[in-house]
Amino acid sequence: MTLHPNDLVPQKILQHTVFPKPFPLILLLLHQAWRSYCHPQCLDYKPPFGPQQPLVFCKEYTKFGCCDLQKDEKISSRFHAIMENFDHSGSKTCGKYIHSILCQECSPYAAHLYDAEDANTPMRVLPGLCGDYCSDYWLHCRYTLSLLLEDLGSPQHFANLTATIEEDRRRFCDFLELKDKQYCYPNVLTDAELNANLGLVREDPKGCLEVCLQEVANGLRNPVAMIHADDGSHRFFVAEQLGYVWVYLANGSRIDRPFLNLTQAVLSSPWTGDERGFLCIALHPRFTTVRKAYVYYSVSVKKEERIRISEFSLSEHDDNQLDHSSERTILEVVEPASNHNGGQLLFGHDGYLYIFTGDGGRAGDPFGKFGNSQNKSALLGKVLRIDVDNNDEGVPYGIPSDNPFIGELGARPEIYAYGVRNMWRCSIDRGDPATGAGRGRMFCGDVGQNKYEEIDLIVKGGNYGWRAKEGFSCYDRKLCQNSSLDDILPIFDYPHKLGKSVTGGYIYRGCEMPNLNGLYVFGDFMSGRLMSLKENEATGEWQYNEICMGRDQTCKFPKLINSYYRYVISFAEDEAGELYFLATGVPSATARSGVIYKIVDPSRRAPPGKCSIKPLPVKIKGKLIHFYPKEEFVINKKPTTTPVPTTTTPKTTTTKKQTIRRPIIIRKPPIPTRKIARPQPTTATPRKTTRKTTQLAPIKTTSATTVKPTTVQRGTTPSTGYRATIMTAVYSRIAQTSINSTTSTKRYWRPPPYPAGTTSLPLNSPPSPSPTPSLSLKRPQGALLTTTWAPYASQKPNKLQKTPVSTTLPKVRDEKLLPREKQQSAGESNQVNKGLRGQGRGSKRGRGGKRLTSGSVRLVSADGLSDRGRVEIFIRGEWGTVCDDLFTRKAGTVVCRQLGFTTAVAVMKRAALGEASSRVRILLDDVECEGGERSLLECKRSKVGKHNCSHEEDVGVICV
Repeated sequence: MTLHPNDLVPQKILQHTVFPKPFPLILLLLHQAWRSYCHPQCLDYKPPFGPQQPLVFCKEYTKFGCCDLQKDEKISSRFHAIMENFDHSGSKTCGKYIHSILCQECSPYAAHLYDAEDANTPMRVLPGLCGDYCSDYWLHCRYTLSLLLEDLGSPQHFANLTATIEEDRRRFCDFLELKDKQYCYPNVLTDAELNANLGLVREDPKGCLEVCLQEVANGLRNPVAMIHADDGSHRFFVAEQLGYVWVYLANGSRIDRPFLNLTQAVLSSPWTGDERGFLCIALHPRFTTVRKAYVYYSVSVKKEERIRISEFSLSEHDDNQLDHSSERTILEVVEPASNHNGGQLLFGHDGYLYIFTGDGGRAGDPFGKFGNSQNKSALLGKVLRIDVDNNDEGVPYGIPSDNPFIGELGARPEIYAYGVRNMWRCSIDRGDPATGAGRGRMFCGDVGQNKYEEIDLIVKGGNYGWRAKEGFSCYDRKLCQNSSLDDILPIFDYPHKLGKSVTGGYIYRGCEMPNLNGLYVFGDFMSGRLMSLKENEATGEWQYNEICMGRDQTCKFPKLINSYYRYVISFAEDEAGELYFLATGVPSATARSGVIYKIVDPSRRAPPGKCSIKPLPVKIKGKLIHFYPKEEFVINKKPTTTPVPTTTTPKTTTTKKQTIRRPIIIRKPPIPTRKIARPQPTTATPRKTTRKTTQLAPIKTTSATTVKPTTVQRGTTPSTGYRATIMTAVYSRIAQTSINSTTSTKRYWRPPPYPAGTTSLPLNSPPSPSPTPSLSLKRPQGALLTTTWAPYASQKPNKLQKTPVSTTLPKVRDEKLLPREKQQSAGESNQVNKGLRGQGRGSKRGRGGKRLTSGSVRLVSADGLSDRGRVEIFIRGEWGTVCDDLFTRKAGTVVCRQLGFTTAVAVMKRAALGEASSRVRILLDDVECEGGERSLLECKRSKVGKHNCSHEEDVGVICV
């Protein structure tokens, strides 16, 4: 792995070290977050895996870890190269330490051991050791440290580094020790709590399965369906309710020409929640040869609403577009009402086309004596099965010979199953990849009436109970008590307190996330809840688990996020079997707020290379529109091969009395012989050889070149620690090169890391590259680490406006209100509903007699801090909170600028900066800002007072 000099970050913070201005605050917040929540993760910022072949060298991680056989061989080669410097007895003594340290790259907790859980934060060069283990390592093999480091950079520089700390056990272990005793090596291997469910899907304390998401498409208008052609191209086709179908290539780009445009024929409206429109598309299972597609949409014929199933042929000139003139109506069914339109098409493994219709609408299926669903002479409220092969001449479809109601008097022969209300999204199980178990099963979500939503397994001839039953419960008691009902009960139902409109999903059968195999994932359109069912093969029962987003650092992988729009419209799988869902923030056919998310398990992945695909080439006519996610976790770090710096510290303007320490006199072992002699400095003295007082590793007796450490300027109290040792040299180089950098018009900078669980985006403008020598960091014995730092807006390095910062999150009780309301001019007013000056509910006297206007904000902090706290907004004469739904750092910047700050460095969700009392109203929800608004009221948002959250979701911000 290539390292940047700024990546060599220690465990303790260096006193009197020059940092970029926002760096200490962010580092401290991240440090606190890491200690409270860690998870398995590799150094490539991805989950661990089970290697396809057993490891030979790092055998302890052969079942689950971060190394495949190829990486294991590289570590083995490095180990043997180091061991060539020792004789037999030396190898026997030190080999176990070198082996263990090198193999921590294979540990499932490698990212934590190397301080690499966040892709945008610096990484250690060696894994963090436990204190006792480090002391033993120092006692027996301390001079092997330079051998571990010399192939990571310049041997000359690392010789200077190690020579200054090898003689002092405390400094040596400050460099290597990881203070988190639970996660340091070797404790991390023996901790029962950490290893109890290692490699399984992570659950929160309430049993909710934690997953992450990857955004793969956006800007869609109510995306209702996503399918693939199963032709090796790995394209997917996305249908919008308005009537467009778009083609997306395997690389995520979209073809600018629609695959289908039925907007002129489709009956739809911009009304929120309108169930009519283009509802589904299905490609023929032999699409490469048959080249036909089937669509399901609402249409108005002579002012009569109908559902129409049509057939289209692929264009002869473009494989990514249907021939619009080839439409052939397969089936039309009159809809007595505008709701309950059904809307699912799919081909079964038997090659037949399945059509899922609604019961006709209104409430309680009021049509006829028993309703449409129980009436087998009606096509509404049914699962239909038809044969569309060989239909080019004659009738548009045929009836499969084994359809269950052929020959029954009065029954429609197309019916495959009946008694359904309004099935929304069905899928067919691909079967277990290894055994094929479950293949062909058909799962459907059936939307309920007043109380329950249900998941059904569809079987031939089945009666699913509606309107007699809703879920497991009776709806129409007379029908429910009819002994001839003989209905099939759902495999699962849930009450309306969990959600009011089920969206059926898929059984996961993909390759990339082996933990999810066999898990049925579905959701709810109204509540936005994601859920799962897992079958107990022994009993046939289905176990329910809610699915939630990974907390804190869990989803801090590249391109992953842990939030989504709440209206879950549909689920999908791609050609490889990976799982997706389609959601929107505004459930309107004309709103471009639809997003497609890929579901990712952060606990385990498939071994590298196992799931690689090679999409077949696709001929494109037209232009490609490249995909840019609206929200993702981005790696801003750009590794380079910059040499490792020396250990000289820069001069600082701060002067303190020098603390004189007595030299530590030890009896040291011989220095190991290296195959390649290190470059000798101008001044060098041989190390003294003294009699050993402890049993140390015997090392080859050939002479070795020694390096005298460079002189360290000490104008302050000597500081220790991994970060102190490395960062001293790092910022020495920064101080030496800052003068030259001012002559260039280009300015390079690295954005600071952000606290766990916040929106991770770069600041609006880079900080000054000049060092800030007046920074002071102190850590009293037994006290929390605090610091004073210059606000981000300050550009004068020697005249800093110091603002106290605390690393502890505020407590909910004993809150102090520090609004810092900024008086605005008439031209910059955030007032929305203007009234007479000094009258009405839109204004109120604030601190110091200043008049508050609607949209004024304040930060409520339990610790009395002015730069952070829970966001409260003043509207209609009262203060209230803001929910964290859709609230990003752009919205946080709007808040911070109102209060006189430059920008928001972090957005803290889930009431991380304090939860308001029940007496305080929630005034805003679903706030989406572009960053340039003058107040949150100018942002896209829900109506004032309208929300779907609690105070557990109060948002907070940290400003700079």
